[in-house]
Amino acid sequence: MSRSATESLPTAASVERWTPASRRAAWSVAAILALLALAPAAMGPGLIDRMTALFIYVILAAMWNALAGFGGLVSVGQQVFFGLGAYFTVRIADQGLDPFLSMGIATIVVAGVSYPLSLVMLRLKGGEFAIGMWVVSALTHMLVNLDSLIQGETGTSLISLNAYDVGSRRAIIYWLALAAMTAILGALFALLRSRTGAAIQAIRDNEDAARALGVNVAAAKRLIFVLAALGIGAAGALWLASATSFQPKTYFSVQWTAYMIFMVLVGGIGTFEGAILGAIIFFIIETWFGAFGVWYLIGLGLAALLFSLFAPKGIWGAIEQRTGLSLMPVGYRLKLPQHLQKRLRERE
Repeated sequence: MSRSATESLPTAASVERWTPASRRAAWSVAAILALLALAPAAMGPGLIDRMTALFIYVILAAMWNALAGFGGLVSVGQQVFFGLGAYFTVRIADQGLDPFLSMGIATIVVAGVSYPLSLVMLRLKGGEFAIGMWVVSALTHMLVNLDSLIQGETGTSLISLNAYDVGSRRAIIYWLALAAMTAILGALFALLRSRTGAAIQAIRDNEDAARALGVNVAAAKRLIFVLAALGIGAAGALWLASATSFQPKTYFSVQWTAYMIFMVLVGGIGTFEGAILGAIIFFIIETWFGAFGVWYLIGLGLAALLFSLFAPKGIWGAIEQRTGLSLMPVGYRLKLPQHLQKRLRERE
């Protein structure tokens, strides 16, 4: 290639990561988080509880999206980590530790448990992995029922929370949920923008090709598996603190993974913004229609089915495809000058 041709390339196209829109979005997110941190002073008890639930939903959606949308590991058994997060909190707090400290330790324990589990489960592929995780969840549920502290399906409560007055407890749980959501999303965003994150997404697209390029497939998949377990374990601990009572059949229910799948499918699988949008949509639907019981669950299932059939990229995926808008970019994009963009649109 001639020198003149080489020099002309930057004017023809460029590779970018941050865009003006994404920079504005980053500052907006920081401002929103600051306002949310101050919000309990102006919110009533009911709204504080609902916002806490929203933060937990965002964590759940982001973690399932990390595993399936970015890692290509579709699971229908992630409720195992949700249940273990709550169970270990109860078990550790029963030893006399502060309940909020117990929540943090329980989250770490869940991540620790997920590591040896990954050594076995990540040997499975596709549907085998998905069903295998469901089997692990069912077996774990039965083992937890054998604990005399839990009393089978009767369950127990996080009694040590009574050491805090109701108002303080509610505010602390809110701030912990907000901090956990911020930290987990920040860690996931940083990971996906790193070389390891690029490797994880390459494995999702073509595992054999990624291995041929020198990617350590086992290590990358294990990392995203453990991160997802840690986040969902934290969500389980936070939900327990908010609800106070622990019944294994509730926390180990496949319904939790169904919620995660719904949020990600509707919002946009494989997009960072999509999981957050899906969690907000699910939160709104639950707030308005949750009292309808079985019909509410049927509606969620029908909506998820329709999205998977007719809008597989979800709401944010469709927006990104049509407009090129990416508020929280985790990859790179090729920026073309206007005349080339116009030419490509004409060819389409």
